Amino acid sequence: MKLFQIFNLNYLLIVFLTFFATWYFISNDNNKLVYASEKSISSVVTISSTNKKSYSSNKNEIGSGVIFSEDGYIVTNLHILSGNNIDVKLNNGKIYSASIIGIDKNADIAVLKISTEESLIPINFADSDNLKVGDKVLAIGNPYGIGTSVSSGIISATGRDYGNPYLQLIQTDAAINPGNSGGALINENGNLIGINSKIFSKTGAYQGIGFAIPSNLVVQISTQLIRYGETKSLWIGNFRVAKVMYRQNNKIIEGLKIVEMESVGPLYENGIRTDDIIININNETSNWNNLINSLRFATLGEELELNILTTSNKILNLKFETSS
Repeated sequence: MKLFQIFNLNYLLIVFLTFFATWYFISNDNNKLVYASEKSISSVVTISSTNKKSYSSNKNEIGSGVIFSEDGYIVTNLHILSGNNIDVKLNNGKIYSASIIGIDKNADIAVLKISTEESLIPINFADSDNLKVGDKVLAIGNPYGIGTSVSSGIISATGRDYGNPYLQLIQTDAAINPGNSGGALINENGNLIGINSKIFSKTGAYQGIGFAIPSNLVVQISTQLIRYGETKSLWIGNFRVAKVMYRQNNKIIEGLKIVEMESVGPLYENGIRTDDIIININNETSNWNNLINSLRFATLGEELELNILTTSNKILNLKFETSS
């Protein structure tokens, strides 16, 4: 009988300790997220834009942005700027007119500037190279223009590119809806790991797949835009590619097929179209790593040489030079 009572007591003790440990860790995680939200929310702003000089097809846009520095620089997505009549609303409700300092079409980043004598709280940046799948995150922004909101989730994947050689995005399941674009994706410490940029959705609303521009790229591009008003890069157009194997001289060779292309940029102007295949990059194998390294890390004056097999079975040799 005593053994049975001791067993019951031990069992109850184990149940209690398990419950307490679970409660403690859940409570601790929740406290971390509350702290992270409170730390960063004042660094997230609402941006409204009306059409005078159009950078997008939209007439009016409401989006989000983050305070980059104490002296009034704001980072956001380019695609939310339907014109140069731009207002920035701080978390305290005050509204300031903003000017465009610089844009990067490849990365969908714009830097704005407001003039104010009040103390601004810039966002703290984390190293996005250290992200791991499963890390907890918070998305802060102004979905549908209803006001600053916070949603939680995890990092679902890193390095998402979808064939775009200029970007490698962070994927998250934190709720990102129209209006969140340009807002902050932060870690448990309240530091920025990305700028919320786009969603994958058949309806246009949240379906659990959102994307953010990594913080390291945001810092790199924003710093150049603030310093020079432009980025120094090798832009040859807006396009996506996919790996393909093709036959040439009775050999099977790896290439990059252009699966989507906008009607702008040097590639398009040189007659390159969808379904054409990049077969050589700087006289080396045409693969994904060679392409992104050639475009992202090109220095001023550096030349990119592409051999492209067209759908009419012609091989075009094209050369492009990095410019500011």
